Amino acid sequence: MSIIEIKNLTKIYDGSGIEVKAVNGIDLNFEKGEFAAIVGPSGSGKTTLLNMLGGLDHPTSGEVFIDEQNIWELKSRKLTDFRMNNIGFVFQAYNLIPVLTAKENVEFIMHLQGKSKKERNSRTQELLKAVGLEERINSRPSKLSGGQQQRVAVARALASKPKFILADEPTANLDSKSTETLLDIMEGLNKEENITFIFSTHDARVVKKARRVITIEDGKVKSDEARK
Repeated sequence: MSIIEIKNLTKIYDGSGIEVKAVNGIDLNFEKGEFAAIVGPSGSGKTTLLNMLGGLDHPTSGEVFIDEQNIWELKSRKLTDFRMNNIGFVFQAYNLIPVLTAKENVEFIMHLQGKSKKERNSRTQELLKAVGLEERINSRPSKLSGGQQQRVAVARALASKPKFILADEPTANLDSKSTETLLDIMEGLNKEENITFIFSTHDARVVKKARRVITIEDGKVKSDEARK
């Protein structure tokens, strides 16, 4: 059974009386354990699609089901809680809280979930070790490289034990070495722990790693290729 089902999803922006269909009637399913990349030129609709899938941007029409729950039927507060407990996010700009250490950034969502201090400590140490940053646990973002910050962001995205991770251009600000390290970590987590990753990307290195590539053009799915 699909963990994500998107039905006839549409997003229309109305600027100066001109309608622009950023996403135009998309249907997609995702199974648990996928390592999928959504690709396409700038303005094709891939980030808008990802934001609607993650409950960040309201569709004009259509439905997004996550484990059979239509997330856009939820009221604002319930949607926020659902997002917190089911979806992990990795953004291009890292979005770490600058005054918090790596440990505190990873722990933050678990505070919101009401997890105990013992559980938070254990989970945080496990995740920072998984992304190779156990020795930087007390470093603030300003003391970390871009690649290290993005690895903290991956650990933070996993902290809530989400059903899947949405990664929007996660390698865009990274050099080649940092990109390779980050992708190896995410691919390892996907294969070893069956964690689902869905990327929006321009990066050929991400596309090469993906086992499914969905190409979006003019708000529509142009192709959907499964790989071994």
